Amino acid sequence: MKENKLALLALASIPLLMTLGNSMFIPVLPIIEKEINITSFQASLIITIYSVIAIIFIPIAGYLSDYFGRKKVIIPSLILVGAGGVISGWGAIFSNSPYLWIMFGRLLQGAGAAGAFPVVLPTVGDLFKDEDEVSAGLGLIETSNTFGKVLSPILGALLAIWAWYIPFWSVPFLAVTAVILMLLFVKPPKETNKPEPFAEFFKVLKQIFKKNGRWLYGVFMLGGLNMFVIFGFLIYLSSSLESRFDITGVMKGIYLAVPLLALCVASYITGKRVGNDKRSMDRLILIGNLISTGALCSLLFMNSLGLIILFLSVSGLGIGIGLPCLDALITEGIEKEERGTITSFYSSMRFIGVAAGPPVVSVLLTSSENHVFLTLSSVSLLAVTITLFTLQQKPALGEQM
Repeated sequence: MKENKLALLALASIPLLMTLGNSMFIPVLPIIEKEINITSFQASLIITIYSVIAIIFIPIAGYLSDYFGRKKVIIPSLILVGAGGVISGWGAIFSNSPYLWIMFGRLLQGAGAAGAFPVVLPTVGDLFKDEDEVSAGLGLIETSNTFGKVLSPILGALLAIWAWYIPFWSVPFLAVTAVILMLLFVKPPKETNKPEPFAEFFKVLKQIFKKNGRWLYGVFMLGGLNMFVIFGFLIYLSSSLESRFDITGVMKGIYLAVPLLALCVASYITGKRVGNDKRSMDRLILIGNLISTGALCSLLFMNSLGLIILFLSVSGLGIGIGLPCLDALITEGIEKEERGTITSFYSSMRFIGVAAGPPVVSVLLTSSENHVFLTLSSVSLLAVTITLFTLQQKPALGEQM
């Protein structure tokens, strides 16, 4: 239906805008370091605090979305994201302690993000009944998320040319845009059942994890590990472009966007083609992580910028193959009543990866680039192992928990 397609496009704008509101700071971090006189580790925490606070609030937002409705959680969350951007932007310009105000604003943004993008996944599952349509919709959502990552380094670099604090002020604009689209186009199905009391709801969750815990935990961990690799290699590339190759500004943003473009294209194609074939999803997740592992291992022997970009792009392509499959597995096998909460655990694990990647890689860069590649390739190899030993325990698609 046309209404559902418009709703899907409006929902796809949320991961796009939320990703822009976070990842655009990656190329700007070295500039922020110099402007407010902080260390690279402190700068990396501007990304990390956003994700850490989101980890805490995502399960709460997931439960509230199951209980009160998706839209009633998403819209206030987007408003909170915008408020956080205003505080960070104000502190960056007017405060004598800009770092503290920036961090406080980013904390509020993270709390708002907890109720925005993670709740989008179960909303897509609510809108469509056909599993192929759900898979395609989730593929579009993941593509929108990754396209935001492609665009964000270029946009961040462009805005920073105007002034280093302008990216903070762009966040309220992005949040207001998403709110308007939600109000205009997204009309989730009306609830026919009364929400379960928390005690009953908790019992159902225990039963779900008792019966399906092995593969669910596997999907959760894979989401976190893949995000760790993505944000880890972005921080590495952002730092190396300036320190080793003397590339800054918009050109730096373009170089950062190349591996993310590979990830975006792979996500889009996979989401369109995977359908509801669960065995194909298993294989694609395994193949994707194997590709990423091989590419990251190869970087131990590469020195030229062209080869570094090439193999990081191959790694991004591998992760892009697996992400839509993970989204589909975690959404399509869950009853509507518990979908928001279960997908929130998955989103929390993804945010753990986002939070951990930047500071870990920042610390590793102080010793050796090879330590970075050894760590990232080991994480990808761990994802391969988890895929082999956990994703064989899933029920057939359509079999509810």
